[in-house]
Amino acid sequence: MDEKTQTARPILIGTLCGIGAALGWAAGFVAAKHGVAVGFTPADLALHRFFWTGLLLTPLALRHGVIKLGGIGWGRGLIMTVLSGPVQAMLAYTGFMLVPLGHGTTIQPACAALFGLVLASLVLRERATPQRILGGIIIIGGLVVFGIESLATIGGHGIGGDLLFACAGLFWAIFGTLLRYWRVPGMQAAAVVGALSVFVFAPLHAIFVGYDHILHLSLAENLLQIVVQGLLAGALPIYLFARSVILLGAGRAATFPALVPGFGMVIGFLALGVVPSLAQVVGLVIVVVGFRFVVK
Repeated sequence: MDEKTQTARPILIGTLCGIGAALGWAAGFVAAKHGVAVGFTPADLALHRFFWTGLLLTPLALRHGVIKLGGIGWGRGLIMTVLSGPVQAMLAYTGFMLVPLGHGTTIQPACAALFGLVLASLVLRERATPQRILGGIIIIGGLVVFGIESLATIGGHGIGGDLLFACAGLFWAIFGTLLRYWRVPGMQAAAVVGALSVFVFAPLHAIFVGYDHILHLSLAENLLQIVVQGLLAGALPIYLFARSVILLGAGRAATFPALVPGFGMVIGFLALGVVPSLAQVVGLVIVVVGFRFVVK
């Protein structure tokens, strides 16, 4: 195998991992919007997303012992769980109670990409090229379009929903930066987040939320959320995204969430029949253009 092939292979694998993670997140957004509409609470959806795969991944997290927790430790593990686990997910799910699907599928990944570029430059000392800076500015322009639509057609609570998605994107950007900074392998990250979701979040959910909404809804609706949230949008994208961070760097990997809006729009139309507004399409196009400059 020549040197060029050896260099290209990690880039290809990292790119495929990033695209796969984006597809999983997009499917999760659509399923979450559906779940909120049929009666799940944000906490219920977060439980389905992290508890079941957490049960499967807990042995991996404990193979180094309870104290070491997957070789990462409880301190870093708790930080990663807050940034990429149930807390981060509930921010997004609550946002879906306030704004349309297109806002969530665009604002959160766009903010993750934007904040990821900034953090990669400030924390990891990755070079911010003029093209990436321009892309970030264009992404901000696309986000402004969504904000204007919220203010004009939804009102103050629409802006609140948009800000929840922006906060969720910031959490994810910090998570991606810390993965690179701490050099945490993807599977370890997914295992620790899953284990702590079982040990910490599940008991809190039982005490403060309960299972009334989950038991009231049909088995089919619960299985849908378990499969889509738990597998396609839960542990698998965390692993894939972490791999892309390691292979490509946090700056490049942070741009993959910007693929989610397009995927989410297509999946939302096919699965739920959701037709985005003109403003959402315009905002999406601007964000995608910004993403194009970011990845140059």
